Parts: sequence; C-alpha cells; structure tokens
Amino acid sequence: MTSSVVSDQARPPVLSTPAVRQILRRNSYAAVPFALLIVLFVINAVVQPQFLAQQNWATSMSVLCPTVLTAMAITLPVLSGNGGIDLSVGPLAGFMSVLIAAVLVPAGITSPLLVIPIVVVFGLLSGAINGVLVAYVRLPAIIATLGMYLFYDGLGTDVLPQASGSVPVWAVQLNGSVGPIPAVWFVFAAIALVWMLVSRGSYMRNLLAVGGDERAAYTAGVNVARLRLVTYSLAGLLACLAGLMLTGLIQDGDGTVGPPYTISAITAVALGGISLAGGRGGLLGGALGGGVLFLIQELLTDAHVSVYQVSVVDGIILIGALALNGTVEHLRRRSTVSRRR
Repeated sequence: MTSSVVSDQARPPVLSTPAVRQILRRNSYAAVPFALLIVLFVINAVVQPQFLAQQNWATSMSVLCPTVLTAMAITLPVLSGNGGIDLSVGPLAGFMSVLIAAVLVPAGITSPLLVIPIVVVFGLLSGAINGVLVAYVRLPAIIATLGMYLFYDGLGTDVLPQASGSVPVWAVQLNGSVGPIPAVWFVFAAIALVWMLVSRGSYMRNLLAVGGDERAAYTAGVNVARLRLVTYSLAGLLACLAGLMLTGLIQDGDGTVGPPYTISAITAVALGGISLAGGRGGLLGGALGGGVLFLIQELLTDAHVSVYQVSVVDGIILIGALALNGTVEHLRRRSTVSRRR
C-alpha cells in the first residue's frame, strides 16, 4: 500500500489527469512525425549554423506556411475515408493570388476587412462544390477534385499567364515579424484556437467515425453526406487561407504557382502519420508532415541540389511515405484483428 502511494506521488500530476491522457492517446499517431521533425531540426541546425538566426525565422516560416496549410486542408477529406482526398487545394491556393492581384486590388478592394471575408467565403463555397460532387452526386473524390484542380489551374493561368499585379501591403506584412515573433505564428495560433473549439464538439468525433467505418457511423445516426459537405468546405477554406499567405509571400499574382502544393500536401499527409484509408489522424499530423517536408527541402537546398534533382527526391519521398503509411496501417489493422480474437 505504501509503495502504491509513493508511486502515485512520484507520477507527474499533470500527466496523470484523464484529460491529458486522452489528448495524448488521441494524438499518438503523431509521435513518429514529431520525433522525425525534431531530428531534422537538429540536423538543419548543425549543418546550417544560420538556420537558427533570428533574422531568418520570418522568411522560413513564410515559406513553410502555405505547405502546412494546404497539408491541413487535404488532411480533412482524407480523414473522412472512402477514398477521400482534395487534389484541388494547390491550384485553389494559387488562384487566390490571381483573385487578389488581378481582380480585387484593381477594383479598389484592398482592406483586410473586405479581402479576408471574401477569401473565407470563396474558400467555403469552392470546397462546398467538391463536397456536393462527392457526397451527393457521389463522384469518386479523386475524379471530382481533379476536375476542380484543372478548372482552377486553367482559369488562373488564363487570367494571369505570368506573375504580375500588386497585392495589399498588409498581406505582405503577414509574412514579416511582429517584433522578434514571425507573424505567421499568430496565423497558426488563430487556426489552432478555432480548431480546438471545433474539436470540442461532435464534428471531429463523427469525422473519424465515418472515416473508420462509414456504415457503422450512419447506423449510429451520423449524417454522412452532410459531414462530408462540411469537411470539403473546411478544406477549401484552409486552401484559400494558404493562398492568402502565398500571395503575400510572392507579392504578386501567379496562375502557375499553386499546383505543386497539391503534391507537397499529399506527401505531408503521408509523412504526418495520418491513415490514408481515413479514420485516424488530425490536423496536427498534416502540420507536422508539412514541417518535416520543409526541413528535408532545407537540407536539399543547403546541399545545392538542382531543381530537377529535388523533383526526383520529392518523388522518392512521396512513394516512400505512401508505402510506409500503407504498411503501418496494414500492421495496425492486423494487430486490431488479433486483439479481438
């Protein structure tokens, strides 16, 4: 009895609370990508002494931001299962730069009180189109979102075939610093706060339930079609926020800048420990995967790897991440079946 009391007293009280244990258990999938992120961060710091220089923080974070946000955008449809994915997140993010630089600014719409709501509404509506096609028209997600990928890619290139136009000053400042703190951190903090509030409700629980077993979730009373509509709408919103940050980063409009972000987002999701079959993961995994991919690219840049060789490495990373993800998922399911027996 005495040893039991000593053991309880020795255990950190914060880690022993049920709420904290539940959070750790819910995010256990992110342990490996988090560890990989730490390792790559240390390697970058050793290989590149200037990597930790404060004056480089804002630049690094502004380059990282669109990758992380598009990865988070594509995470949500993936979690919904049934082959869920949104290939349009990259071109949609790129089209935001075209919309702002070639449409809104020439029309005199430059205030953040006008531009940000337009970006938000456009993102929700764009994602809702994907949601309707997938949830109600019942098109395969890869087909529906590939169509939207081509639509935004073609429309953006038609309006601005080359980089041009101007963007609001405040959009550029979003990629700067507030004192010593990169402004992007405030953007991440705002998104994290909103997501924490959303996750306190039933949405995330229902999303993982649908991704894990759609029939069981439907039988339990979950409106699967409506949930997928909301999910794709949120994905469109995050993609457009990524586009807003990308616009400030490149400081003009460019109809060709977005598509590569779709590949980066898929790679980041696979690296983030998220089950591509759905039902397991979260936005944290997408963010960690985006960070891992960014740190890998930083090492390649420091090694003066050519653009073409970077594409080769990116392809290898994507294939390797997808293969590893599939293997881990297969082993996890085998383990689950074995325990049930």
